[in-house]
Amino acid sequence: MERYKWSRLSPLQLGRYAEYLVKMEFTLHGFDVYTAEVDDKGIDFVIRKEHKQVGEEPKYSYYDVQVKSIRGMYYIFLPKERFTLRDNLLAAIGLFEDGDLPRLYLIPATAWHQPNALFVDRDYEGLKSKPEYGLNISERNLLLLERYKFENQVEYL
Repeated sequence: MERYKWSRLSPLQLGRYAEYLVKMEFTLHGFDVYTAEVDDKGIDFVIRKEHKQVGEEPKYSYYDVQVKSIRGMYYIFLPKERFTLRDNLLAAIGLFEDGDLPRLYLIPATAWHQPNALFVDRDYEGLKSKPEYGLNISERNLLLLERYKFENQVEYL
């Protein structure tokens, strides 16, 4: 059986795999991970990081995390009604291509304050579609996405 054959997984299986992978990556970086029993608010889980200062009470940072998985180069969207631009909200993106390890990206919600070729802000005024934030993941935009590699961004939290 070929390893890393992501195309053999259903969309639900791939999404679940991505969610568990991101949870484990946060755990490896010293975060506590808290899973919601019901995902009715667009939050897959919450992470907490303890910040210790010698002689002081520990302080904690909390972040809500929404995980999205994608096979190859496509468009990903996050409904605005569930993904509000705030400092403690993160989008974790898993990019899966057959034959390769998954590539993980961690994007603060505030990145959508400055739309560009990668970050899209769509309101669809007067149309049937609901407002959304999106990511145009393409070969051309990969350079913009590289800044948000998980292992780099997790260090800022």
